[in-house]
Amino acid sequence: MKSPSLLFSLLTGRCPRCRKGPLFESAEWNKPSSWFAMHKSCTCCQQSFEPEPGFYFGAMFVSYAFNTALFIAVWITYSFLASEFSLFYLLMLMILAAALALPFFFRLSRSLWIHLFVPYGSKSEKR
Repeated sequence: MKSPSLLFSLLTGRCPRCRKGPLFESAEWNKPSSWFAMHKSCTCCQQSFEPEPGFYFGAMFVSYAFNTALFIAVWITYSFLASEFSLFYLLMLMILAAALALPFFFRLSRSLWIHLFVPYGSKSEKR
């Protein structure tokens, strides 16, 4: 059986070790209360999703990079589409874009962060 790709695993929030179990408790985007809830460990291979306290602190910096790229994209798009530059409208667009992207960037940054430190198919300690 072919294993899921790294990109698929990252984008869908799968376990970095087996690429099968979900990182997050719910995949439903219509329930805002469940957007940020993570499993403690993988339901398939029992890989711990919090190897140490504060593990996801670095994911904030990944999310910061995603938001910076988003702000630059909004700024460039606004500069080309707007006939007259308005700092107020630009800031409102950036805030709106960041608010809409928050759940996606949160999940993606945590998924990317854990994928950086837990190799695929590793025999790491089960907690």
